[in-house]
Formats: sequence, C-alpha cells, structure tokens
Amino acid sequence: MEVAEEQKLQKHQKHFVLVHGACHGAWAWFKLKPRLESAGLRVTVLDLAASGTDPRSIHEVYTFKEYTQPLLDFLQAAVPPAESVVLVGHSLGGLSLALAADMFADKVSVAVFLTAFVPDTIHRPSYVLDQYVATAPKERWLDTQFRPYQNGEKQGTSMFFGPMFLSSKLYQLSSVEDLELSKILARPGSLFMDDLSRQQKFSEEGYGSVTRVYIMCGEDKAIPVDFQRWMIQNSGIENVLEIGGADHMPLFSKPQELCECLLEIANRYA
Repeated sequence: MEVAEEQKLQKHQKHFVLVHGACHGAWAWFKLKPRLESAGLRVTVLDLAASGTDPRSIHEVYTFKEYTQPLLDFLQAAVPPAESVVLVGHSLGGLSLALAADMFADKVSVAVFLTAFVPDTIHRPSYVLDQYVATAPKERWLDTQFRPYQNGEKQGTSMFFGPMFLSSKLYQLSSVEDLELSKILARPGSLFMDDLSRQQKFSEEGYGSVTRVYIMCGEDKAIPVDFQRWMIQNSGIENVLEIGGADHMPLFSKPQELCECLLEIANRYA
C-alpha cells in the first residue's frame, strides 16, 4: 500500500488510546488490543511513568501529571489538531483521562471510564479518591503495601498490590494464568492523593465539555458497584453500560464483551 493511501486510511480509522490502572502497564491490554484491531480500529497502548516497561521507578515520580505525562505527550505530538481519539481509562486511569481531556478536549471524541475513578468539575481531583478511602475498610486492602518515599521536600506514598489482593479483589473471575501474569509484571505505583489534593479542579470548558461514558462491572470487588454508581451520579455521567459477571479486570475476564462495548461506544459517540 502506498504511504499516502495508508495515511488516508489511518485518518478515517477510529483511534482508541488505552490507559492502564495503578501498578499495571500497557501489557494489561494484550487481549483487547488485537480484538479491536481485527475490527478495523487503530489502537495505541501506553505505559505511564514508572509503569510497564517505563524505565523510571515510582520513587522518581512525585506528581500525578508526571505520572500521566506519557499520555499527554502522545496527545500533543501524535494526534493532529483535526483528529480526535477515543480515550479508555481503567481504574486509576480514569483520573489520567480527566487530566488529558482537560488539556486536550478538542482531541478527545469520547472518554470511556472502565470501572474507573471518575472526577467531577466541582471538587479537587482527589475528591473521589478521598471518598473511596473514607468508605473502604482497611481490611479491603489485604496485603497491599503502602510506603512513603521522599527526595528533599518532595514526598510521595507508593502502593503495591499483594498476591492476596490481586487474587481476591482484582482477578477473582480471571484465569489463573492472567493472575500469574499480573504477579510477574505488576510494579509499585501510587494514588498521588497528596498531589491531587493540591491541584485545581478540572474545568467545565475542558474536561467537562468532553462526552463521557462509564462502563460498570457487576462483580467488581475493588471498586464496588455502589461506589461506581455514586461516582456516576456525582460526575453527571448519563451514558452508562454494564458488563455482567466481570471483576475489576474485564480486560482479562471479559475481553470479548468489553470489545463489543467499546465498539458500540465508538459507533455511537466517536
């Protein structure tokens, strides 16, 4: 195929950008990416800072913007002004979506929150995390490790999911092989709650102007359904789909159903 023809084809393809959750990386989308591509879509998967194959350690990352910078750089450099993408964020990736949409609203046709934290435009970005932590008993975290780290005046708290948390809260309906993969590839991350509590709220003109869709997962034990519903109501999202029988990791436990949901969203909103 001639280069010009290939570029023309890519321009008319719907383009998905998939954003992973905490302690995970681009590798987490390995079941979904080929399914979307076989349906004729362009798909980009990214490692956020200190995630996946990114060479940095979480101890080198102190702000949520630094953590999300690979996504911001991609939207800035790789998405032309006349084009837009479908952003999909899983879990903590929902906050990365909000930051990206706030900065590049014209480059986001729809933001899809996949059983993800979804902020509003009234409170500071940390608000949904504050509410989540306040309503979650400490026992829910099981063997997850939280450890402070510091460099001069910079401070942070790392988070690393333990085997018990992974198996009973995230991957309880996923295969043993997928669980083992996560145990091998997961890396320490952070919720960046201190930094997010100091940031300005997301704007109505940016993030608030972007079409948003939420995908609920009915068997999620990490972000319970009641809390998912509260976030949907709090953020004013009206477009909601649900994947029944899915744990917190539908990209592993229900990849075909997730693919069909995303195709429906792209056809309807992108």
